Amino acid sequence: MSNYEKVPQNVIDTVRMLSVDAVEKATCGHPGTPMGVAELSLTLWANFLRFNPRQPLWQGRDRFVLSAGHASMLLYSLLHLFEYDCTLDDIKNFRQFHSKTAGHPEYGYLPGIETTTGPLGQGVGNAVGLALGQAMLQGKFQGAPDQGRTWCLAGDGCLMEGVASEAASLAGHMKLNNLVLIYDQNKISIDGSTDLAFTEDVGKRFDAYGWQVLKVDAYDQAALCAAFETAKESKEKPTIIMARSTIGKGAASMEGSHNTHGAALGAKEIEATKKALGWPAEPFHVPAEATAWCKKVVAGKAAAFEAWGKEFSAWKAANAGEAAAYEAQFTQKADPAPFVELAKVMATEKASTRKHSGRAIQGLAKAMPWFMGGSADLAESNVSPIKEGGPVVKGKDGFFRGRNVHFGVREHGMGAILNGLALHGAWLPYGATFMQFSDYMRPTLRLAALMKIKPVFLFTHDSVLLGEDGPTHQPVEHLSAMRLIPGMTVWRPADGMESAMAWAWTACEAKGPSCMAFSRQNVAVLNFPEGFDPKTVWKGGYVLSEQAGADVTLIATGSEVGTAVEAAALMAQSGIKARIVSMPSVCVFGRQDQAYKDAVLGKAPRVVIEAGSTPLWAYYVGSDALLIGVDDFGISAPDKEIAKHFGLTAPHIAEKTQGWLKKKAVAA
Repeated sequence: MSNYEKVPQNVIDTVRMLSVDAVEKATCGHPGTPMGVAELSLTLWANFLRFNPRQPLWQGRDRFVLSAGHASMLLYSLLHLFEYDCTLDDIKNFRQFHSKTAGHPEYGYLPGIETTTGPLGQGVGNAVGLALGQAMLQGKFQGAPDQGRTWCLAGDGCLMEGVASEAASLAGHMKLNNLVLIYDQNKISIDGSTDLAFTEDVGKRFDAYGWQVLKVDAYDQAALCAAFETAKESKEKPTIIMARSTIGKGAASMEGSHNTHGAALGAKEIEATKKALGWPAEPFHVPAEATAWCKKVVAGKAAAFEAWGKEFSAWKAANAGEAAAYEAQFTQKADPAPFVELAKVMATEKASTRKHSGRAIQGLAKAMPWFMGGSADLAESNVSPIKEGGPVVKGKDGFFRGRNVHFGVREHGMGAILNGLALHGAWLPYGATFMQFSDYMRPTLRLAALMKIKPVFLFTHDSVLLGEDGPTHQPVEHLSAMRLIPGMTVWRPADGMESAMAWAWTACEAKGPSCMAFSRQNVAVLNFPEGFDPKTVWKGGYVLSEQAGADVTLIATGSEVGTAVEAAALMAQSGIKARIVSMPSVCVFGRQDQAYKDAVLGKAPRVVIEAGSTPLWAYYVGSDALLIGVDDFGISAPDKEIAKHFGLTAPHIAEKTQGWLKKKAVAA
């Protein structure tokens, strides 16, 4: 190892014992994996990972993803030793209330945590997205200094999960050579040996995906360094390094046991382990020699950071225009004014909202070079491609180009990759599929909201009214399910105006993830009040039409807004005056002040019309409202027949509303 730093045993044991002591103090956690991969991880961090704890968000850094998030104490120990803002007190406070060192790594809690992990396999998908973000940025700014690579540490459980397979398959197809997956192959799961359920040849699987496959002993530092170097030199393939390890490495009597996977070792085992290692009995011991060695490593990282910075400064000085565009990728500032004007034009155009969305996407792509995305093999149906964007592919020169990602039929993988792209920081990514298949993506939607990042999940075919594809493809409960995710913003626009402004809000105003729901069928052209300000849509709900002394308020979303307008006209023939409220985002509307919400909803009896499940609406409009929707699975038929079947036609809505109002009057 003449060209590499050999990790001293006392540094390796420091990581192991910090992990053991923290789990013991918390009385819960996962000590086995940190013990098993301490040496491997330290070898990587010391010799290959490009980082700077003083500038943890340095744009040119490598990304390290701990997909096996249950091994969180491994990451916290590394962050502490390599001088990130993770103190020994933070380590001692592992898994406690408001602790920075949460049970699984959480993005935003500590510098150096690149993504929230825990649900196994998600980190692998995020790593693919991070690596793709790096590669695309390098391709766009080819003269800029190296934009880094992504290293991901995953375990047996991660590779059992389908999301990892989807993401890995795409990474191999795309020849994403700046991605290195380190597979901690300890062959242990919580239930016992992986032989219980997982006996496939992972190396052959990844070879079939188009990956470079390397195998190594997790405790041979020279072999590890050789494998890491080989991975770095790969030009055409991502690399998986299969590192055979022993869970609970160093434990006195439990080494290799599945009992070290998900529980504290216990006082007796810890005492025996420390004695066997010649380690002091007191908990949370960090030898001065270990601290000094890590400090020396960090000094070397700082020198590399400074060298990169000088190269970057020279590039900026020689390429002012490109440098400004590079910085814009990260600041992502956009003027909404052009989208307001586009919304006014689109308000007069009759189409499905998926086509309105497609037009808005072209406007966003023109104004925002950092805007990019793709579809899960449904680009034409989703109307999602950036027309002049080109496919994201690797050229013969080794650089990535394009803005349209062909994700293939991999919805779950697509979601995890989108999260990784958003985490990278240089891109505003979107991914499209049918709304029904948001079920395949729900874990990624939830994690995006948990991390407060900004991917956009574009869903078309948004209700039973998509028609003949039938109940397997017709969403019913999906709008409600997405609205229930804390921090998620869901939009279901009614026309061109709302579609454009929903996209503009998502691109210019959103602080977290958004779900966009668009129709397959054409929607009505709405008549807006004189002088209507398109930015009113950004309040989530507004009065579309008003009649003095209204007898009822009709509240609708998406394609049902036009139906509500028709129903109001029918009721007017019977002398019933209706005000119409369009609510493209109940999420955004719910964030408005109470005075605004009261003014919009009014005091008249309320009727909600939406082609989806109804129970959640009581939360937004009150329990005494009439809810007209779909609380059963769909049916295979043309959309007009479906509307009749579920009572979503204007005559039915008018009749039902009038009957309900009469009953209320009698009851009063």
